[in-house]
Amino acid sequence: MVNQEMIQYLERLLPKKEEAIVAMERYAREHNVPIMDALSIETMLHMLKLVQPMRILEIGTAIGYSAIRMAKALPHVHIVTIERDEERYKQALVYVEQTNTKEQVTLLFGDALEMGDEVKKHAPFDVLFIDAAKGQYRRFFELYEPLLSERGMIITDNVLFKGLVATHEPIEQKRIRQLIKKIQAYNEWLMAHPRYETVIIPIGDGMAISRKRGE
Repeated sequence: MVNQEMIQYLERLLPKKEEAIVAMERYAREHNVPIMDALSIETMLHMLKLVQPMRILEIGTAIGYSAIRMAKALPHVHIVTIERDEERYKQALVYVEQTNTKEQVTLLFGDALEMGDEVKKHAPFDVLFIDAAKGQYRRFFELYEPLLSERGMIITDNVLFKGLVATHEPIEQKRIRQLIKKIQAYNEWLMAHPRYETVIIPIGDGMAISRKRGE
């Protein structure tokens, strides 16, 4: 993982963000809402600009930060995003309105594991972005991967879990130990997937980029 001094240096080089985005970041810090860190979101946006998707499915809206950033970076794209926490969903609605991205962002309220039929109405998607309950990553992948277009891409955030997936130090909390095992199992399953080729980028909390294999 990149050390803190290097992270701060790279963040200073990033373009200045509009006030609405800065306000969202401030709200996230003050209310302990997990959003993508500065370098991770910029890396993802750069990749998306190269791929030029038309439709993106996001699992885990939170307050709408990443969906709005994707909409701003790619004016032609439409994002369907799912959030199960009602308070965060309502806050996302507010931010989508404030940032003038409601024409590009469709917000769905509910548990992503139970919304397959609803999401199918919006398919196909060129990109699936998984950024929700880490213990359910494989289930999210298997449920929504069939809705991807022929050369679809899957981005999974937080796959290194603060570096704990690689630690040999004992973890006291049982819940954390179990979560680490689930993420490790997902990473191993993903890297061995017969239909996808994957690279894991050690930036932020770790990001996996999976593309369908060519025939």
